[in-house]
Amino acid sequence: MKSKGLTQFIFIAMILGIVVGYVLNAQFNGAPAYQDNITLISSLFLRLIKMIIAPLVASTLIVGIAKLGDMKVVGRIGLKTMAWFLFATIISLSLGMILVNFFKPGAGLNLPLPDKDTVAGLAKTKINPKDFLTHLVPDSFFMAMSGNEILQIIVFSIFFGMACASLPEQTHGLVNAIESISKVMLKITGYVMNMAPFAVFAAISAIIAKSGLGVLVTYGKLIGEFYLGLFLLWIILYLLGSLWVGKRMKDLVLGIKESILLAFSTASSESAFPQLMQQLEKFGCQKRIVSFTLPLGYSFNLDGSMMYMTFASLFIAQAYHIEMPIYEQISLLLTLMVTSKGIAGVPRASLVVISGALAQFHIPEAGLLLLMGIDQLLDMGRSATNVIGNAVATVAVSKWENELSETNHG
Repeated sequence: MKSKGLTQFIFIAMILGIVVGYVLNAQFNGAPAYQDNITLISSLFLRLIKMIIAPLVASTLIVGIAKLGDMKVVGRIGLKTMAWFLFATIISLSLGMILVNFFKPGAGLNLPLPDKDTVAGLAKTKINPKDFLTHLVPDSFFMAMSGNEILQIIVFSIFFGMACASLPEQTHGLVNAIESISKVMLKITGYVMNMAPFAVFAAISAIIAKSGLGVLVTYGKLIGEFYLGLFLLWIILYLLGSLWVGKRMKDLVLGIKESILLAFSTASSESAFPQLMQQLEKFGCQKRIVSFTLPLGYSFNLDGSMMYMTFASLFIAQAYHIEMPIYEQISLLLTLMVTSKGIAGVPRASLVVISGALAQFHIPEAGLLLLMGIDQLLDMGRSATNVIGNAVATVAVSKWENELSETNHG
């Protein structure tokens, strides 16, 4: 299925999903049996994507580093990449904090609050730097692959790629073989993507059938302000990208629109990862930069998720009338920034991270129950934003390294 046609089919599937979901909610009391069965399609699609992610990340990152060759080049690009990620993360968190303090979406919430002692049913994250650093290194590469532990896969792939780069003559054939694996995985991606419109229809129709359009009214203020925040973040990212590539930013957005739409409709930025790699290469980014920067971005550059965590945490504090001075809010944001690494692709991972942060700052965990009903709707926006953030980061690093073609490929 051609890219343009697939985008159109995904958009049509979203509209049909909303219509069917609304009818089921209004006329058939949500049709619980339909919800249980139709979500099988979207679940299978996401599982197929997850099946691709680990070998694709490992193979592309290894080849990308091996072809960079000089370890000084690897270090230089790595530092530039992480500097951009840190900069973008701070912008996302700060913008979220400013907007939440300005709008105060939790202050006028006309809903009964869950009892403070109620448990939300989410495992808390241990905000422990030692555990985080220990978790970076896999006990076994194969265990990391089987568990889709992206951070651990990245760590192993960096070492493996560096070793290959230091032994170019001995590993030439091996690197070519690994590159062939990445090409095979991208071919499989093409097959899997043909299922995307059906998965989008299933996901959207199930959400609307369960919650109805009324959920948009009840939580309208929070949803509207959060999406306004994402829109402002998109503008900032667009302007930052324009500083590097000028008017070509419009071409970038148009080039990745299918990935944005897919991430939005499936509420998973991971679902767009394989396709985004190809689209960035078509835009003119060198494969070795894309292969290095994009996998790292999926663990360290989740701009939409960062803003959501800010909104959610401070929203709950406001709902329970907990006053948090600015220095305490900044401490909360720094905590979220550290504990959120590697959450891409993990269901409701943002809520789990937030749960751990709430406990540390004595904010009732029960407040998460206020968000669970609309988490999927908010997740759609933050997933799309993660895609945009990582695309801009990859383009910026490519331009920074003079590895960006002036014209699109293909």
